[in-house]
Amino acid sequence: MTLPQKGDTAPDFTLPTDDGNDFHLSAQRGHKVVLFFYPKDDTSGCTAEALAFTSLKEKFSAIGTTVVGISPDNLKKHAKFREKHDLDVVLASDEEKTVLESYGVWVEKSMYGRKYMGVQRSTVLVGEDGKVLESWWKVKVPGHAEAVLAAAESA
Repeated sequence: MTLPQKGDTAPDFTLPTDDGNDFHLSAQRGHKVVLFFYPKDDTSGCTAEALAFTSLKEKFSAIGTTVVGISPDNLKKHAKFREKHDLDVVLASDEEKTVLESYGVWVEKSMYGRKYMGVQRSTVLVGEDGKVLESWWKVKVPGHAEAVLAAAESA
C-alpha cells in the first residue's frame, strides 16, 4: 500500500481520540481534513509538527479545515502530549495500525543498521468530497504546516 495520491478516494476510517470521541473521516464530508501521520508523541520532531499545526489552527478553521494527528500511541499518551504542549488539534490513536497501513505510512525503517516497523511522517489533505487534494511523503517539519495551509487555501 502506498500513500494515496491526488484524486484518489481517501480510505475511510473511524479512530478514537483523546477527547473521548471517535473521529469518522466520512462524517467530515463537506469539509477539508488534514491527516498528519507521525511516529510518536512527545519526541522532538513530532512535538514541533503538532505545535506548528496548532499555531495555524485558527487559519485552518477559517477555511473549514479540520486538522487530525494520527499515531500508534494510546489515548493516555495523546492526552499527556496535548496537555504538556497545549495542543489544539485532534489526536487520534491507531494502536492496531489499520489506518496507518491503509494509508501506506506503516513501513519498514532502518536506524543504525537495525530494521524496524514505524510510521513514515506523512500528510494527506482530503477534500470536501473525500478525495485526496494533496499528499506529502517523508515530511520535513520546518515549514510543512504552512505548506499544507497554503494547499488547503488554494483548493
